[in-house]
Amino acid sequence: MNSDNRQQPLCEQVKQALDTYFKQLDGQDVVNLHALVISEVEKPLFEAVLLHTKSNQSKAAKMLGLSRGTLRKKLNSYNLDG
Repeated sequence: MNSDNRQQPLCEQVKQALDTYFKQLDGQDVVNLHALVISEVEKPLFEAVLLHTKSNQSKAAKMLGLSRGTLRKKLNSYNLDG
C-alpha cells in the first residue's frame, strides 16, 4: 500500500480496487461479485479484530456486532478457528 492509500477512506480504496478488477476482466462476465468482495474484506477484518482482542472471541464478536455463534461460524468458514 502506498502512502496515498493510507490517506484515503476505506470506501475509496475499495472503489479503486473494484475499478482495477473491472479493467482486468477483459470482457469476461462477472458472477457472485458481492460474495467475492465480502470474502476478500471479511477475512482480513476478522484477522485484525482477533489480533486486537488477543483471540478473545467474546470481545471480537462484540466489537464486530455479531453473536459469538455467528462469529465462530464465519471464523470456521475462513479456517481462522484454530
